[in-house]
Amino acid sequence: MTEVAMRPPSQVMRLERMGCFHQSRLSFMRVLLRRAAAEEWKFCDPDWHVNNAGVGYAVYTVQLPDRPYSLVAFAHDIPDDQRSDRVIAEAWDATFTLFDGVPTKVDIERLSQNVPIQEAGRVSKSELTLSRANKSSRLWAYAVDCLANGQQPSSEKLAETGYLMRTTAVYGSGKFGAEDRVAIKDRPEFVEPFQVEMLTVYLIRCFVVDLLDHMARVKGGDAAVALSADAKRSLGIGNSTGLGMAPFLVHHPVLLHCWIAAREAALAKVRSVGLPSDAERAVFAQHLHAVLVSAQAWNSQHPMQVKKIADLCADLEKLQALFDSSKITADFWNQLYLASENKLTLEGQEQLVSLLIETYPDLVDGLSSCMSINETDYFNIDGQMDCNTLRGAIVDLYDWALRPDYDVPTAQARFWYVSEAKLEPRLGERFEEEGAELEQPLDIGRGVATLLADLPEKGRLAEFLMTHPQHRYYVRRVQRAMKFPYSEIQDNLLDKNMVPVDMLRCKLSFFGATHFDPRSDRWLRICMFQDAPFPDQLSIKNCWTHTELRA
Repeated sequence: MTEVAMRPPSQVMRLERMGCFHQSRLSFMRVLLRRAAAEEWKFCDPDWHVNNAGVGYAVYTVQLPDRPYSLVAFAHDIPDDQRSDRVIAEAWDATFTLFDGVPTKVDIERLSQNVPIQEAGRVSKSELTLSRANKSSRLWAYAVDCLANGQQPSSEKLAETGYLMRTTAVYGSGKFGAEDRVAIKDRPEFVEPFQVEMLTVYLIRCFVVDLLDHMARVKGGDAAVALSADAKRSLGIGNSTGLGMAPFLVHHPVLLHCWIAAREAALAKVRSVGLPSDAERAVFAQHLHAVLVSAQAWNSQHPMQVKKIADLCADLEKLQALFDSSKITADFWNQLYLASENKLTLEGQEQLVSLLIETYPDLVDGLSSCMSINETDYFNIDGQMDCNTLRGAIVDLYDWALRPDYDVPTAQARFWYVSEAKLEPRLGERFEEEGAELEQPLDIGRGVATLLADLPEKGRLAEFLMTHPQHRYYVRRVQRAMKFPYSEIQDNLLDKNMVPVDMLRCKLSFFGATHFDPRSDRWLRICMFQDAPFPDQLSIKNCWTHTELRA
C-alpha cells in the first residue's frame, strides 16, 4: 500500500477539532506508566503519620533505576465552607509536593510550614512540584461510611463522579521556588513532557485511597473493610482547570507542533499499514467496545458536552457497523478513517484516531520521544530573510489569519490578560469591560494580518524590524511556522464565538485526561488515571490500555 500522508494543519489545527481530541497511547500519563512498568520502578510502602482526625502527613517513595522520588502529602481537616476549587482558595483538604530524593525529618518540618499554604509559602530546589486537592465531599463521606460498616461502595455511585479528590493545581517548573525543568529535563524519566506532574498525580491517587481506608478504619474499627481492588482502579484523580492553562498552547508553539506532529505521524503510520491480520482487527474491536462503554458512562450537565457525548455514542455505534461491514483490503484502516470523515462527527473522528493508534503499539510508542524540544533553539529571528519571502509564508501558512475583518467588533470581542491578584490568565470582554490596555499577545491572527499590511515587498527583515519593532513577536512566529507547520491554532482567539475550553481539552487530552466535564466555556473538570493500575497491579502486560477501562 502507498504511504498515507499526515493530515494537513488546516484540517487538524482548528479549535473545533482540537476540542474533540481524546487520550491516546502517546498521552503523557500513559507514557509514564509504560516506563514505570518497563523499568520495574519500586513503589515503597508509605511512611504514614496521619492521625485519627485525618490530619498529618505521609511520604510515598518510588525508586527508579538511577534515583528515588517522594511525594510528601499533607492531610488537613477544613470546614466545608472553606472548600473551593477557585484559585483564590486558601485552604485545602490535602496539599502535596514531589521531593527530589527521600526527605529527612528536617525537610518534612520545612515543608510542613510551606506546602500547606501553597502560594503563600515557598519551596526549594529539592522540590519539583507543588499541588493541592479537595474532597468530593458527598462521595467521600458515602465511601467512608460504606467501608466503616464493612461494605463496598456502589460501583454505580463511584462512577457518577469517578474520583474521591480533585486537584485544583499541579505547579511545576520553577513555580514558588521549585526546581526548574531545565535542571531535570535530561533525566531519562523526564524527557517526555510533564512527566514530573504526571508522577505527582499518580502518587496522589495512591495517597487518596490510603487516606480513605484509614478514615474508614478510624470510624468502623474492626468492622471496617478496605476498598476493593476493582473499586480502587475505577477511581482516578479529578481536576478543576480554568483559563490558566489555555495560553500554554499559544506560548509554546514549537512544543505544540511536536505534540500534534507525533500524533499525526502515528495516525499516518497506522493508515499506511497493509492488510490487517485477524489478530489486529480483534485488538481494534476490543478497544472499540471499551471506549463505547466508557462513553456511555461519561457524565456531564453542560449542554455543549451533553451533545458531544451523545454524538460520540452514536458515532461509536456507526463505527462498529462500518468496521463490521468493510471489506478487508490492503488499505483497510485508511478506508475506515476516510469513511469516518463523511459519516462521523469530529468527536467520533478523533476517537477513531486514538483507537487506530491503540491498535499498533509497536508502530507508534517510540514517537513519544519526539514530543519534547528545546524551544530556545528556535527563538532567534532570521533578519537576513527577504521581506517578500516572509510575505509568501504568511499568505501560504496564515490564510486563516487573513480572512477575518478585525475592524468588526465580533472579530475582536475578547482580550486576554493576566490578573493582578493571582497572576493567572483571564479573558475579558473588550467592549463591556475595562482593561484592554493590559492585553496579552494571544491575538496571533490579528497580529500576523497587521504584520502583512506593514511588510514591504523588498528589503531584509532586519531593516524592517529596526523601524517596526512591534512586529518582532509575529515575525518570529511566522518563521517558526515555516519549520513547524502544526505550531499555530488556526482560529481567531479574540472572536466572540471562540470556545476557550477547546484549548483546555486539547492540552488535557495529551496529558491523558478522560471524561471532560465543562462547567462553562472557560473551565472544566476532568479525571486523571481513572482505570489505571495501581503500583501493585502494574506490569508490562497491565499498564493501562483502552481494554482495561471499566466494562
